[in-house]
Amino acid sequence: MGLFILSRSGVMLLTALCLTFIVFTLTNLAPNLEKLAKTQGNFRMSDEAVASWLDNNGYAQPTVVKYGQWLGVLPGWTRSTDEGMTGRCMTGVVSASEAANAARFCGILQGDWGHSTVLQKDVASVVSERLGNTMRLMGWVLLLMIPSALIIGVLAGMREGSVTDRSLSTVSILTTATPEYVSGVVFIAIFTSSTVGLKWFKGSATAATDNPTFENFFLPVLTIALYGLGYIARMTRASMTEVMTAQYIRTARLKGVSFPKIVLKHALRNALIAPFTVIMLQLPWLLNGVVIVETLFNYKGFGWILVQAAGNNDIELLLAISVVSVFVVLVTQLISDIGYVYLNPRIRIS
Repeated sequence: MGLFILSRSGVMLLTALCLTFIVFTLTNLAPNLEKLAKTQGNFRMSDEAVASWLDNNGYAQPTVVKYGQWLGVLPGWTRSTDEGMTGRCMTGVVSASEAANAARFCGILQGDWGHSTVLQKDVASVVSERLGNTMRLMGWVLLLMIPSALIIGVLAGMREGSVTDRSLSTVSILTTATPEYVSGVVFIAIFTSSTVGLKWFKGSATAATDNPTFENFFLPVLTIALYGLGYIARMTRASMTEVMTAQYIRTARLKGVSFPKIVLKHALRNALIAPFTVIMLQLPWLLNGVVIVETLFNYKGFGWILVQAAGNNDIELLLAISVVSVFVVLVTQLISDIGYVYLNPRIRIS
């Protein structure tokens, strides 16, 4: 198991480097850098002024060099000006003596995530704050979605073809076939509109970032949970149906074992292998796929700040968001692979 985790970690590291380099290259394309220069300077800047601004701020270097500096494996850039010294690892203009004492490496590996050019804040603080809001949302979504989906899937798969199976399967298909932006708009129209009269909840979840309540937080949680619920329930139902027709289940029935005991003791564990993978895949989707819901309900989480960073060409913030996203995806995949072994002892690592 140790060698397996070590090898998977090595593959994860290589994958993370490749993905972050691709994102870094795309965000540092010439049009994006030109837009950044004009945003920070003047939209009427000439091409020579743009080139000068990019050179003075370290953006004119080769992409590989900038990527190494951003990671923190190459020394940060420095520039001499009439007022003093500036550089990636310096705050503003400093004297030559202060520049000599400044750190040479200042990247992701050193904990320096950069500075947001739009929010004028440290990127690490912005990401941690917004990520915390989305983690709170994800926690409540998982708490509602996973038990409900597993119960629906197990009940539907216990007796294939029954009325219960057909009814629950229809509900699962309907929830999966309805996108979040449709169900969210419908919920807002029904439960928050004064026209209909059911003003049970608030259409905006902005206040939930500081003070979440049932009134301002339940609708976005329900909107996200319903979309993922049907998919997990369908996978659980299919897996449960397959397990219930296995030979060892038939043998247990012939021996007179009660049906509830067969389901709980013999069938459920094997039936949870496929849904476990699906559940783990929901975590990256919840982190990045809630963009629509967070924007719809104006909930200022990770997805919301992603939209803001992309719309405002905030390069450092976009890069930090990509690092977090890649990390979550790769870690959940590793947990999924390890969980396979514990859920099914027949699976062996060669």
